[in-house]
Amino acid sequence: MPLQFYNSLTRQKEVFEPLNAPYVGMYVCGPTVSGESHLGHARPFITFDVVYRYLLHKGYKVRYVRNITDAGHFEEEGKAAEDKISSKAVLEKLEPMELVQKYTHLYHWAMEQFNNLPPSIEPTATGHIVEQIEMIKTIIADGYGYVANGSVYFDVVKYNDDYSKKNQPYGILSGRNLEDQLDTTRELDNQEEKKNKVDFALWKNAPAEHIMRWQSPWGEGFPGWHIECSAMATKYLGKRFDIHGGGMDLQFPHHECEIAQSTVCNHEIPARYWLHNNMITINGRKMGKSYNNVIKLSELFDGSHPILTQAYAPMTVRFFILQSQYRGTLDFSNEALQASEKALRRLMEAYEWFKAQSFTAGTIASDATLDAQLNTWVAELETFMDDDMNTAKVVANLFEIIPSINSLKDKHIAADAVSGNTWLHVQQQLTLFIENILGLKIDTGANHQQLTGVIELLIEIRKDAKSRKDFATSDKIRNQLADMGIQLKDEKDGSMSYTFS
Repeated sequence: MPLQFYNSLTRQKEVFEPLNAPYVGMYVCGPTVSGESHLGHARPFITFDVVYRYLLHKGYKVRYVRNITDAGHFEEEGKAAEDKISSKAVLEKLEPMELVQKYTHLYHWAMEQFNNLPPSIEPTATGHIVEQIEMIKTIIADGYGYVANGSVYFDVVKYNDDYSKKNQPYGILSGRNLEDQLDTTRELDNQEEKKNKVDFALWKNAPAEHIMRWQSPWGEGFPGWHIECSAMATKYLGKRFDIHGGGMDLQFPHHECEIAQSTVCNHEIPARYWLHNNMITINGRKMGKSYNNVIKLSELFDGSHPILTQAYAPMTVRFFILQSQYRGTLDFSNEALQASEKALRRLMEAYEWFKAQSFTAGTIASDATLDAQLNTWVAELETFMDDDMNTAKVVANLFEIIPSINSLKDKHIAADAVSGNTWLHVQQQLTLFIENILGLKIDTGANHQQLTGVIELLIEIRKDAKSRKDFATSDKIRNQLADMGIQLKDEKDGSMSYTFS
């Protein structure tokens, strides 16, 4: 089947047809570097890394643009004219750009821990003030922006009136009705400056205490949140590009506002396919400061947050996220992460052993049914990815394949039960999907090597105990390892093997 994505804009699955194949332009909203990234950010980071990897696998030449918001991040929903970066810089007694550098480094570190590929271009909002000002000028000239006390606002009502006639109303992405928004929009500071309560800021006049500020035709100020992505996407991907991605929480207002701005400036909706991942909840609750459940990624990796019962490795978190299809719900709990940790260990132990085996092409399968089943499971991996990136089904199929590998390892089936060509094909496809597409990696670091060394030492001690008929010590080693999830197995030839349960 051809590659299909669920397009949030049309609310249906659509075959992916790039505008200029084999070239693909993809824009994904990146972090606001006013603080450290948290667990909720991990899902879009990993989701769109897998989208990027899979598009590359399909042979596309992808320009992946993921921005960094370092210019305040003024939010219409929050306190008016609040500059997150300036405010946090004051609290931390840092220069704003010093704070930006600190959290950008932390963000890049987290991406490396997750084994994410770097984007093709990583533009910053502060590096594109000129482009944002020029776009605002165009919006004003076309009659959809107006100046009030040194700030510039987008006239949502006028846009909706005009573009509804073209079947492109404000709300086309989120499905929100403008009349309902006019009734429910909260009162904010400086609301009196706006023609309509739903109008959003393109440029904000900077009060005297505001640290980050730039000269503009309307006085000193700083850009609104939404305009930065429109400006950078247009610059690097053109007026019309293939994919725009981000978390479901960005559908409204951020992506809705992007569509309106870019449509005025470029006369068409900017992206053809809009992809949105669902959110992560924690023990059934939305993440929020009031619940004390906002877990920073560094806290997740070292286990220091009070909600956590242990530290979780980045690959465990990545695997946990990939066990759900990106649009599905995903609830974080210690129990869920611990289950993912065990499952990942089982997967990678089997894969690591299997990857090191040698098979001879051309040998005939003695078990034609098993041979055919393995080929079916492997063929379905790409089918599932083509069906809107269903990593959950991919992972499920990997665990259908793993028992056959473990049976081969434990000598419950002979190597010739499956043809050499099939074993070689399974090897190649597991490497492709586990490492290259899902982005999981075998832990070859010091901790893994130390653990392997300790287990092998205990196996030698147990062998010695058995040879001396010290069965109490032998059983104690086996039982205590089993309690830790490490299963020892006595082989017929007198050797011992182990697996992680």
